[in-house]
Amino acid sequence: MSLPTLPTLFEALYRGERHVGFGRPEPGTPQTLYRVPEGRLAEIFVTTDGSPGAVRAAVTEGAEEVTVTAGDPEVRLLPPLLPARSGAALLSGFMGTHKKKWGGASAPEGGEFEPPKWFFKGFGDWVRLPGETLNVPANPIALIEEPEVALVYVNDEDGNPHYAGYTFGNDLCDIGLHRKDPGYNPYCKLCDTALTPWLFLGEPPRTVTGRVTITRDGATAWEGSFDCGDDALYFRIRDMAAHLFSFPAVRRPGLVNYVLLGADEASFHDGFRIADGDRIAIDVKSHGVAFENPVAYVSPPPLG
Repeated sequence: MSLPTLPTLFEALYRGERHVGFGRPEPGTPQTLYRVPEGRLAEIFVTTDGSPGAVRAAVTEGAEEVTVTAGDPEVRLLPPLLPARSGAALLSGFMGTHKKKWGGASAPEGGEFEPPKWFFKGFGDWVRLPGETLNVPANPIALIEEPEVALVYVNDEDGNPHYAGYTFGNDLCDIGLHRKDPGYNPYCKLCDTALTPWLFLGEPPRTVTGRVTITRDGATAWEGSFDCGDDALYFRIRDMAAHLFSFPAVRRPGLVNYVLLGADEASFHDGFRIADGDRIAIDVKSHGVAFENPVAYVSPPPLG
């Protein structure tokens, strides 16, 4: 089955300077990069209608071009729209959003919106890219991988959010700690999260399907499928986004928001437990995106 052709872009540092590229070329093939100043891409999503054509035109007009080979080690990919200034982006998300957790139903239309629970995961520069290690606190009760859609927004100078597109991630967390006491949920979320560098331009996806494979000592330890598109959600994305952005704290001028939409059932629900050193591979088959990250239990030295 052929995959849909979806407009995609990415940001990267090449020889210390920020560039934008379009598409996702195969390793070893030529790739054109366009040099952009820091913050320029975010500005483009604020000052244009955000359509693929408008974004491409604004990026390429007058920009210095360089052709590299896809996979060049001098090209360091970045999370989408990640500002250079620490603390200028937030990663957060919603919980309990899937229809499976609501008996297969969808939220009723009309009436007062009852929002899902929300969590704050960290600053944008806490995000990990594919291949990087996901650190978790030592001795978790029970970890869970969470393949999710992440929406990307950038606020203008008045704090109004502008939707840029979406990417995919793994919101690793300690679900065992959450189940022990839901009040511990902020601690539960203090695990690294991976996001892919690819920003898909266009509306949030209705269908996202794929498969998770967890390997241990080089062998498959668990695998299973997932569905995290809009059609799988109990809540409507527009309602969740409108509620989140009703809070001034996430509307600070220039702030970039990565918003996770929630995950399907995963390895934990099948009785599997993720161990130190396991590798979590997520294959978003509906979009042709595959990424993996190793997991490391980390025990910082005690405070003096």
